[in-house]
Amino acid sequence: MSDPQVEEGDRAPDFTLPADDGTQVRLADLAGHPVVLYFYPRDNTPGCTRQAAGFRDAHPEFQAAGAVVLGISPDGVDSHARFRDRHDLNFRLLADPDHSVAELYGALREKSAFGVKKMGIERSTFLVDPSGRVARVWRKVKVDGHAQEVLAELARLGQGTQGPAAP
Repeated sequence: MSDPQVEEGDRAPDFTLPADDGTQVRLADLAGHPVVLYFYPRDNTPGCTRQAAGFRDAHPEFQAAGAVVLGISPDGVDSHARFRDRHDLNFRLLADPDHSVAELYGALREKSAFGVKKMGIERSTFLVDPSGRVARVWRKVKVDGHAQEVLAELARLGQGTQGPAAP
């Protein structure tokens, strides 16, 4: 099996996935806005909840920068809707149950837990610039402070003049 790895400067692979709000999200439809794609393992787990809360709490700053935040995990849209409602999330969560998009981005990795190896989601974030290129990649993300780190990179890239974020 090949090991796709999206790198900074690459064109972001396009995809369409179902969202927690019943819509279909196509990355190409968000052209003209910076997009934060963050991959996380599972809804309603402690680390994933803290990560989502970080993006939720910083969402006004992402919107002011014209950025769209999208969380992606293998959980289904019903699970995502419950996760969104339980934690008052203010951005869309996308369902990738077959890991196809995670695999495209290289976020599906071999993980080892208690001596057992299996494939799973490596917490990863991709900042896609308004032209559709990957401006920054974070792998093996540490949850605490990550949203602020992404915001700092967004500001560094001078993308704060894009206008309001797409819905």
